Amino acid sequence: MQRVSLPPHASGMRIGLFGGSFNPPHQGHVLVAQTALKRLGLDAVWWLVTPGNPLKSHAGLPPLETRMAACRDLIGPDPRIIVSGVEAQIGTAYTEQTVRFLLKRCPGVDFVWLMGADNLAGFHRWQKWRSIAAMVPMAVVDRPGATLRAISSPAARALARARLPEAKAPRLAQCPAPAWVFLHGRRLALSSTELREKARPRQIEGSR
Repeated sequence: MQRVSLPPHASGMRIGLFGGSFNPPHQGHVLVAQTALKRLGLDAVWWLVTPGNPLKSHAGLPPLETRMAACRDLIGPDPRIIVSGVEAQIGTAYTEQTVRFLLKRCPGVDFVWLMGADNLAGFHRWQKWRSIAAMVPMAVVDRPGATLRAISSPAARALARARLPEAKAPRLAQCPAPAWVFLHGRRLALSSTELREKARPRQIEGSR
């Protein structure tokens, strides 16, 4: 098995996997991780900073190390939230490949895939999304403006029988996949897309 540097882990731990470009990371990402830690009883959350989202343009995407450093600065001293560039190390381009690798590499660890409700709305476009759902339980954290789109999405409808009541969230990590919960709670109206737009220099009218 190839040598890859992974965050600390051990059999019996409950670890959330939270993937994304994090371009840029923001407090909405932190809220997803904190919500999962509290509501699911996780030991840790790994932020899997991807080299590039296959469903998005990579034009203007900052280097991986730059985005990882920004994530660490945002998270601060919380030792339970760990930033990882494992996808670049193992050369995976898709979540299904990453999850399959981690399950093989970390036997005995109870992984849970984390996503915001906006991602569930488009989950059916991910490569082998049904395989992801069949490999690990998933927790979907509500996001402003995405609730109805998420719960009525093709993936949510296809996985309707695997949805657990929110009250059973603390047991999700031990549930055999497919299993998922939708977590309601405090929400922040932040998005990486909007933050990039605000940070983009505005062209002065009449200039070239």
